[in-house]
Amino acid sequence: MEKMEMDGAQALIRCLEAEGVECMFGLSGGSVIPIFDALITVPNNIKFVLVRHEQGATHMADGYARATGKPAVALVTSGPGATNTITGIMTAHMDSVPMIVLTGQSVSWMLGKDAFQEADIFGITMPVVKHSYLLKETNDIPRILHEAFHIATTGRPGPVLIDIPKDVSAGTFTGDLCAEMDIPGYKLPHGEVDTGTVREIAEAINKSQRPLILAGHGIMISGAEAELKQLAETLNAPVTTTLLGKGAFPETHELSLSWLGMHGTAYANKAICACDLLINIGSRFDDRILGDPKHFCENATVIHIDVDPAEIGKMIRPDHYCVGDAREVLTELNKHVARLNTAEWLKTLDGWKKKYPLKFKRQGGLKMQHVIDEFYKLSEGKAVVVTDVGQHQMWAGQFYKTDHPNNFISSGGAGTMGFGVPASIGAQLGRPDDTVIAFCGDGGFQMTECELATAALHNLPVKFVVLNNHYLGMVRQWQTLFYGDRRSGVDLEGNPDFVKLAESFGIKGFNLRRPGDVKRIVKAALAYNDGPCLINCEVEKVDNVFPMIPAGKRIEDMLIEEPKPDVKLEKPTGST
Repeated sequence: MEKMEMDGAQALIRCLEAEGVECMFGLSGGSVIPIFDALITVPNNIKFVLVRHEQGATHMADGYARATGKPAVALVTSGPGATNTITGIMTAHMDSVPMIVLTGQSVSWMLGKDAFQEADIFGITMPVVKHSYLLKETNDIPRILHEAFHIATTGRPGPVLIDIPKDVSAGTFTGDLCAEMDIPGYKLPHGEVDTGTVREIAEAINKSQRPLILAGHGIMISGAEAELKQLAETLNAPVTTTLLGKGAFPETHELSLSWLGMHGTAYANKAICACDLLINIGSRFDDRILGDPKHFCENATVIHIDVDPAEIGKMIRPDHYCVGDAREVLTELNKHVARLNTAEWLKTLDGWKKKYPLKFKRQGGLKMQHVIDEFYKLSEGKAVVVTDVGQHQMWAGQFYKTDHPNNFISSGGAGTMGFGVPASIGAQLGRPDDTVIAFCGDGGFQMTECELATAALHNLPVKFVVLNNHYLGMVRQWQTLFYGDRRSGVDLEGNPDFVKLAESFGIKGFNLRRPGDVKRIVKAALAYNDGPCLINCEVEKVDNVFPMIPAGKRIEDMLIEEPKPDVKLEKPTGST
């Protein structure tokens, strides 16, 4: 049992290093001065990344965690510093990302008395964290840090917040740095795999002639990619993924249908409608893939495997389910399944792939799809792709195929504009030897463009690709299709010169305006590794993403291509 005298902040730094923290993101302030001081006074190997805005700290931690599979840490001050993290915390919560957020707080005796820069961040964030703590005793720091990392990384991962009053971090620590956890109320939702349940699932699978595997982000969280591939190849069954599941199964594999849902491939969506068995592993059946839940997989047997029992039956009532870790369940399931007679089924799917390929018109001006497709070809599909949110996000999902886990990083559940720039910085810091490409729209890019300073300061070779159509493109698409093309609040008049902006940070800039220059400029950007670079792509202002399932409509109502001008579409009943 290690006991030594120090202050709480110094104990905190020692505990963070003991948890394996190598990189931490944050912004200083009055209530966290003791912690920032400890970063200097305590010998440690933690790389601290000073950001320009607290939201950037949480998104960088998010990108780092997704790219590496390790929990990440953000450190910010109290009051507005803490509340600026809420968007990033919610983003991580929605997408099950392990993150520890350390917030400074006013001194204990002023809590609840409207002290300077006081905010009840414990209460404010309660709906968007997996767990939260308000530290009250300096000697509790090691135990609570240990518990926080355990909670954030086990079961279904998620963010954990620790609110630290200044007097607690500055107080004298005389406790045990190796204190044990004390969380009797925290029980993982699964123990050993229920082999009887798995055998029932295997029996249902073995009766199928048109099976379809749906792989979600949970496959990668579990590290079950090999087991998934074994299942698909054993059954000779096609695989589709969610957007966040891209990379769980190689998209260049002959059994891959790429991803499904609102803007997924037409053939994956048609497979959902035609299959007689759906095996959902690690996906929560979110509304982006369901369309109208009442008509989802009406004629199929549905199997749901998930680590979180709260997701079973929440959206779709499965015929069979198993609560457990994806890798453990698949390891057992692979013992009980055999090759299925899927020749006719695969022939049908191959026909749909040929009839409904992903494509774009190369005539006219510069298109986002063209730029993304060229990055895919010239990087040989090996880059870590980070996206912001909008039309470019959907096209990146369509045209940048992903064969490896944790190589496609995007805000899924929250749909957070402004995610792309800081998350790509976190991903690059986590994987310094890999090429990182950030695809951003001009709207989302401007929300966190201040973090270009962070990328420049650390000389990170991120490729910031601004797909600049001078619109909030996805909202404009909905207005065009469903609201009589009445465009309101979407024209980004007054965009800056993004290349000059990049150059003001000391970042290399490229302007791309003509389709004929795409290959040359993309090649130059990929070859540039002396720091970050920005490629401003002046793409066509008006272009629409297809396929598209209007929100709330049946998957069968999918729009495969642009409807004719005389076709009037009903306003969607689901969320945008």
